[in-house]
Amino acid sequence: MQTERSSPLPADRMGALIAATLLTFALERFAQAPGFTIHLSLPGFYYAIPLTLSSLFSVFAAALAAAGMNWLVREHPAAQNQNPRKHLLLPTLTAFILGTPLAALSNSSAWWWAFVVSAILFSAVCIAEYISVDINAPFYGLARAGLTAVSYALFLLLVASLRLSGARLILLIPFIFFVAGLISLRILNLDGSDEWDFSWALGIGLICAQLGAGLHYWALSPIQFGLALTGPLYALTLLADNLAENTPLRRAVVAPILAVAVAWISALFLSL
Repeated sequence: MQTERSSPLPADRMGALIAATLLTFALERFAQAPGFTIHLSLPGFYYAIPLTLSSLFSVFAAALAAAGMNWLVREHPAAQNQNPRKHLLLPTLTAFILGTPLAALSNSSAWWWAFVVSAILFSAVCIAEYISVDINAPFYGLARAGLTAVSYALFLLLVASLRLSGARLILLIPFIFFVAGLISLRILNLDGSDEWDFSWALGIGLICAQLGAGLHYWALSPIQFGLALTGPLYALTLLADNLAENTPLRRAVVAPILAVAVAWISALFLSL
């Protein structure tokens, strides 16, 4: 019989990681530098890829989050027989994704509210990932639920922010594919096993990307666009989890269908 173990949270190192990442977000607003554009020209195809200081800060924040979580996880007493890389995924994605709305609101008074919410989300993800290293920890179930909820919220936030910024289809689709795939991959791995459902993650990413391509030309607000894609992401991930638990197909599809219906009906009512 396994006994529950609890590793104390290293508040000093966790605080250093969170503070360094939040400082990067703050510097992103106050640092000013001209951007530049990479021009890609091929036969019958031309695309200009704008690069700004904000995008570099987002990459730097993601790198800080990955390095910091790697440092924390390797020192965890229960991490001897684990690959720490899986615990870096969500904190890295969180730091990168949060840079998008903060950059979009850099000239608005709402930036401070966005910064506070970003600080809470990033802190929650880092703490929950540290707890999830030990599946026998007393708060593992709560950490798993929190990581799952925040992951879907981050996807909604990213997709809505890209819609708000007017991102072109050629940039939007790769973002949706990779982020949807990575989020579903990590959520499906939160069952405590070391197995990675790459086939499901690839399929979920492709379906979300195809839906995004179709909805790109619809007259949808950023929130409507985000809900229309987050619903299928949640539904497909839930379906994969149900089937992995050997739930009969008829029962396994009920909750996912309801999830898509709720998300799309909510997006429809927002247009009224």
